Amino acid sequence: MIKPKHILVPIIACLLLSCGEDPIPKPRAYLRLEYPAPDYKGVDVSLPFTFEKNKLSERIRSIKADSTNDIYGVDIHYPTLKGTIYLTYKPVSSKEQLFNYIRDAQNLTQKHVIKADEIAEQPYLNKEHNVFGMFYEVGGNAASQSQFYVTDSTEHFLNGSLYFYAKPNYDSIYPAAVYLKNDIQHIMESLRWKE
Repeated sequence: MIKPKHILVPIIACLLLSCGEDPIPKPRAYLRLEYPAPDYKGVDVSLPFTFEKNKLSERIRSIKADSTNDIYGVDIHYPTLKGTIYLTYKPVSSKEQLFNYIRDAQNLTQKHVIKADEIAEQPYLNKEHNVFGMFYEVGGNAASQSQFYVTDSTEHFLNGSLYFYAKPNYDSIYPAAVYLKNDIQHIMESLRWKE
């Protein structure tokens, strides 16, 4: 025969343990990535322009991209952010050629429309240093989150793109994309054509 106190103890224990709030699922969490404040220094890449780059970039490489033309590439590597800013310099010999360079830069940005949520354009004008161009911020899972071009409208043309070494997942690369977007804008602002 079971005694009432043997039944009563488990029932009271169940009542005490079953009281409480319903479980609530927690939202997905992402890493909180913080980067050091940018520290810029001047760079002279033996090309007809200079600019300032963030000291966080550990490597810069300048190469002749096309041996038949004077087209040069400059790669600014950010190993800790797993990204690179690719710059391409092209001399301008005519208005038609400049028009073609600008059209090509705009078309390159528009190729990201398939994966992009939005593409925001921001014109850039620096009359004092004769630097004019456009900055594009590409939102969504596109291959490149930032692109730009600048020119002096007569002799020089420079365009650039930001690429990461990972499959585009905008939520996970967003902090690095914003950080490097600011670096690209600083490159544009600090760019000076050589005389």
